[in-house]
Amino acid sequence: MIELQKRLLTSFLLLIIIYFSLNNSIVLFLVFLALNYISLCEFNNLFKNIFKKNQFYFFSFLACVIYLSIFSLIIWNFLIPLSNKSIISLIFIILISIFTDIGGFVFGKLLGGKKLTQISPNKTYSGVIGSFFLSIISGHYFYIFFKMYLIFEINYLIFIIIISLISQIGDLMISFLKRKAKIKDTGTILPGHGGILDRIDGVLIALPFGIVLISI
Repeated sequence: MIELQKRLLTSFLLLIIIYFSLNNSIVLFLVFLALNYISLCEFNNLFKNIFKKNQFYFFSFLACVIYLSIFSLIIWNFLIPLSNKSIISLIFIILISIFTDIGGFVFGKLLGGKKLTQISPNKTYSGVIGSFFLSIISGHYFYIFFKMYLIFEINYLIFIIIISLISQIGDLMISFLKRKAKIKDTGTILPGHGGILDRIDGVLIALPFGIVLISI
């Protein structure tokens, strides 16, 4: 229950920060700058523990710099100039990722069952089902309320399932890196929950992919 409260609290704070930053392009830029800097620091910590600063460390860190730069450019290009469609679409994708994470945690804890992978021992098949279930339910009602701003070439339910799947893949990728680095959390910036990457692991992959899908 305490872990669930932490996840809900950090998710709520994340949405508040995003909401207020979307009202001002300068604040939005500063938020992106801060998130990128913290994320790079946490990736640097992961790769130092995995590769011990050999040649693989340099190329891995460089790949993260390139990815986060592309990540920021895609989102910035989508959001500027700020419009209701771009803002609502961004929140929609982030909301799907958040409820994917919460659904996986709640259903995994309540139902348990067979482990999904050794990469992340806490992940279960019931958690995967819960991730899809909760993201579809929350995404459906969000779409019903804001569908005038959410115009896709593909069915919105298929869109939700794709974003939820990619979000779970992002979660597993960070879990894999943490397991290789032999650390529990990517950082300590979020008291009781870990680092920024522990919170936005799914969003980091799902957000740019979702924006590309919307923009097609």
